[in-house]
Amino acid sequence: QVPLVESGGGSVQTGGSLRLSCTASGRTFASYAMGWFRQAPGKEREFVAAITWSGNRGHYTDSVEGRFTISRDNAANTLYLEMSDLKPEDSAVYYCAPVTGLTTKQPYYDTWGKGTLVTVSS
Repeated sequence: QVPLVESGGGSVQTGGSLRLSCTASGRTFASYAMGWFRQAPGKEREFVAAITWSGNRGHYTDSVEGRFTISRDNAANTLYLEMSDLKPEDSAVYYCAPVTGLTTKQPYYDTWGKGTLVTVSS
């Protein structure tokens, strides 16, 4: 397992930007693909973005394509999510999690962190 701590959330206005971080402890971070998910109040947790273990390929859900960028620094055991042109519908708790292969399917992810809250006001 890869213990995870998400950070960087906050409150911004529509059109604003935030950068989320996910820091992992232990030596196995670079062995996993990583993903970001989010959960809005009253809704199920949904896939946002994922990145290969090497960082050479990312995948995004349609609603964030072109606005969000996922990246990682394996030397620092850290995953990032750069979010721009934020919209009120992006408001949610954002979670990171490891996975053995790049996928959008939540059941394949484990070791969820506590999340970081993003609030976008109109």
